[in-house]
Amino acid sequence: MTISKTYSAIPIGTTANLVTVECDSTKGLPTLNIVGMANKTIEESRERIRAAIRNSGFYYPTKDKITINLAPAELQKTGSFLDVAIAVAILTHFQQFQPQKATNTLFVGELALDGKIRPIRGILNILECATKHGFKQVIIPAENAAQATLFRRRKVQIIPASTLAELWQICAGLQAPNSLPENVVKNTETGSNCPFLDQIIGQTQAKRALTVAVAGHHNILLFGPPGAGKSALASTIPGLLPAPTNDEIFELTKLHSLVSDITQPCISRPFRAPHHSSSLASLIGKADGLPGEITLAHLGVLFLDELPEFRRDALEALRQPLENKQIALPTTRNKIRYPADFMLVATMNPCPCGHYGSDKQICSCAPSALANYRRKLSGPLLDRIDMQIKIASQDTSVLVKNTTFNTHEHETAKTTIQAAMNKQFNRAKTFNSSLSSVDTVKYCALKPSSQKLLDAATKRFELSARSYFKILKIARTIADLDNCDNISDAHLNEALQYRQRF
Repeated sequence: MTISKTYSAIPIGTTANLVTVECDSTKGLPTLNIVGMANKTIEESRERIRAAIRNSGFYYPTKDKITINLAPAELQKTGSFLDVAIAVAILTHFQQFQPQKATNTLFVGELALDGKIRPIRGILNILECATKHGFKQVIIPAENAAQATLFRRRKVQIIPASTLAELWQICAGLQAPNSLPENVVKNTETGSNCPFLDQIIGQTQAKRALTVAVAGHHNILLFGPPGAGKSALASTIPGLLPAPTNDEIFELTKLHSLVSDITQPCISRPFRAPHHSSSLASLIGKADGLPGEITLAHLGVLFLDELPEFRRDALEALRQPLENKQIALPTTRNKIRYPADFMLVATMNPCPCGHYGSDKQICSCAPSALANYRRKLSGPLLDRIDMQIKIASQDTSVLVKNTTFNTHEHETAKTTIQAAMNKQFNRAKTFNSSLSSVDTVKYCALKPSSQKLLDAATKRFELSARSYFKILKIARTIADLDNCDNISDAHLNEALQYRQRF
């Protein structure tokens, strides 16, 4: 018998690597050997594949030693992506599957013992790989069909299949190929179940600051005593974000499908809120190449509640992605780069007990405890956070006065945010927070009186060059919210108020 070949792919980072599955056999002790840098998951697929072939009505040889080679051999193979391709290679080798049907087809999917094809992660990466290598068709699990509809480059025919037997009937021409569903992406409101700004009593300045931050995609830190409403304010942000575009839905689905079992497109912007005990690997990504929280927050929000309680090494790892909007994960053989264009929203207390500087309660923290608490946040990290807002406690008498809520304030903020975003993208094709130094000078020009005011503030508060440009960008966003083409003294004054230090 000649060696049979099938093709599959394994997602790695934001791409996928093509894998050639070769099958050979000799007379001898009936075994199924898999070689080619396969991990434990693929090694265990031998029993799944053997049972799936038998339970699908096909013949599985009992007097042959079968060898499966996964090429290229130097590539580490992980996951259950190759089950279907290995099964088809065996069926082709023993003349139960037409060889020409496997030549220009890429097979992916995990097999159950009864022959059902289960969904896999990273289907969009695999479809891009198939297109890149010129395959005419791709057989995918039926449960991944909804995600596959996002793939627009239809030079490759995408055929969903539910079972191994159904796959054989389609390739043999006994059954018409299944078609992908249509219109699986429906228009939905991002954060529709989140609190409204109207439900936050008082905190007028904080709500205005949140509006500015969301409109310009600026990082923001809310600090104040416990119970002041910092977390409640942050929870309103998903409801202020606009719905993602079709291209963004594709990008979000591509990233999130790498680490979860979702089979539907991601139709809302992410709001990731990791616990403060999270490790460095869970935030930036793991050594096996899987993305972390900062990548899963791409095109959305990364919310870090009680910022100083996070590990210092994890916080310091945020410095590069906050600046470059991407993260490079060093793996065994190369570096995997993931996008990390997120809006950082963080909260913290002024001290461990939370009452430092309060006129209502006395701070019980020792000077050393206060110093250690603040030492967790380095100057370079704080310098990368555009807006730093102090939240004051509200009088309880104010909290019980208003018992009826509406959405007028929230809807107004959302409308102005969308209008401001439109101005930014019409002007520079990006958020104000992402403007380069050259573009900042170009689009954030100040009149002489405003320039004099900013120069004085820079000297008085000893602002860094980064802080200087961030204030300009914030002022540009405030002007956009007010539908003004030029930055006024009032816009600059408001921007300076958002760079408070605790």
